[in-house]
Amino acid sequence: MRNYPMFVDLHNRTCLVVGAGRVGARKVATLAEFGAGEIRLVDTRPLDEEAAKLCALPGVRHIPRGFEAADLDGVFLAFACTSNAEVNQTIARLCLERGILCNVADSPADCTFTVPATVTQGDLTLAISTGGHSPALSRRIRQDLETYFGERYARFLALMGRLRPLVLAQGVATEENTRVFRGLVGSRLIEALEHGDGPLAREELVTHLPPTLHDKITELLDGLV
Repeated sequence: MRNYPMFVDLHNRTCLVVGAGRVGARKVATLAEFGAGEIRLVDTRPLDEEAAKLCALPGVRHIPRGFEAADLDGVFLAFACTSNAEVNQTIARLCLERGILCNVADSPADCTFTVPATVTQGDLTLAISTGGHSPALSRRIRQDLETYFGERYARFLALMGRLRPLVLAQGVATEENTRVFRGLVGSRLIEALEHGDGPLAREELVTHLPPTLHDKITELLDGLV
């Protein structure tokens, strides 16, 4: 069965991780990286050094006991990462009853969502899924993509984050905005930013941006070349 791909905004969302072992710690770290509002980490065991550091992060709350159904109150995403299959299945069942998305470690059949392997460069995130059939292949593909992309697009996306609102604020037709954005993507701007070539970057921006934005080019490129 193929999974539906999507990216989820976790800001101001509550997430639950049950199990503070290696897998659980990795889930907490990723949730924190992507800005989850509150992360509840439930585990009866004393925290190791890595988990203790994670619990010091803003929004992470350690609950030092076994899982209870009330831990799911207000939860958006849940991760069952304990070494006890019965506990994990109980969490999955309760999540299904409550309509909460749940990921169960090493048990794709009990998951209502899976976590893809990802390649992240700045604001660019590439996700790879094998439908749960081969996480090892996902990791291999991720390594290939990391080698191919490197930081090639990170600076370009940083520039587009500054540039896009200025272009849209010009109040011109959507077709004209589309022409500008596609022109920038197809230009030598990506290569110019990758190699720190300021003159070429300015040349491409002058070519593709409307004249009303030419006085913003120095500001747009600040810190990028």
